[in-house]
Amino acid sequence: MSAIVSIRGVSKTYASKVTALKTVDLEIERGEIFALLGPNGAGKTTLINIICGIVRTSTGSVIADGHDIVTDFRAARSKIGLVPQELSTDAFESVWATVSFSRGLFGKKRDDAHIEKVLRELSLWDKRNAKIMTLSGGMKRRVLIAKALSHEPTILFLDEPTAGVDVELRHDMWDMVRELRASGVTIILTTHYIEEAELMADRIGVINKGELVVVEEKQKLMRRLGKRQLAISLQQALDKVPDGLDHLELSKDGMTLTYTFDVKNTDTGIAPLLKKLGELGIDFKDLHSKESSLEDIFVNLVHNGAAS
Repeated sequence: MSAIVSIRGVSKTYASKVTALKTVDLEIERGEIFALLGPNGAGKTTLINIICGIVRTSTGSVIADGHDIVTDFRAARSKIGLVPQELSTDAFESVWATVSFSRGLFGKKRDDAHIEKVLRELSLWDKRNAKIMTLSGGMKRRVLIAKALSHEPTILFLDEPTAGVDVELRHDMWDMVRELRASGVTIILTTHYIEEAELMADRIGVINKGELVVVEEKQKLMRRLGKRQLAISLQQALDKVPDGLDHLELSKDGMTLTYTFDVKNTDTGIAPLLKKLGELGIDFKDLHSKESSLEDIFVNLVHNGAAS
């Protein structure tokens, strides 16, 4: 795949001397869903605003679908759709009017068929004549997405798109994002919902304190940094971890021993462990294994940095 967004040596230090981004290098591939994860204040929104030309870099350059965001701003910006976190819409305008107006802002000719298509795909067609102020929070967020798609961008930024919406609408939006990707739109997603990234993203970038900690294909990241745990449910409670098994953890009730091992290793050590338990006369009634979720990996990266 070719890169549709190229970020090279980008940093941002504000006049207040606060450094929001350290040197960031990143290429986002055409047609992928790229999830950018990070705690509050990590630099996610600053990076998005730089790519969209809203914030100027201190150093570095950004190319969006072949156009420099500074020297060729209009062409670059016409390729980008942005759905911000904030529900800022023209409250007294109708859905149709506000989405159509957004298309005109980018110099696009009137195209009622395209606006209708976008509204139908976002389940907004029945609300096309409703004023924004009468809509629910979830519907207002759909209107923001419709505005971002009105000028037919090739790159779509979704900054916390499902924040504050109910579970059903969240799942609807996930389906919509997949459909957009299938139509050829490149999606860059920031989210606090780890399951959102785990379900949809092709690649994951983790940013913390203005630095990209890691960028990797989702499944490779989970294989590389994931851990698997084996929970051993015992027949009788133990007072302490048996001698020679110090690498295990004992639950508070003494009924479960937990063994954590690296999924990369072919020799897991499980067979010798079970043999050792038998030799010690420790009977178990059940075994249950669990692999690290993306959330576990994310928390580990943010607190401990990237693993080699």
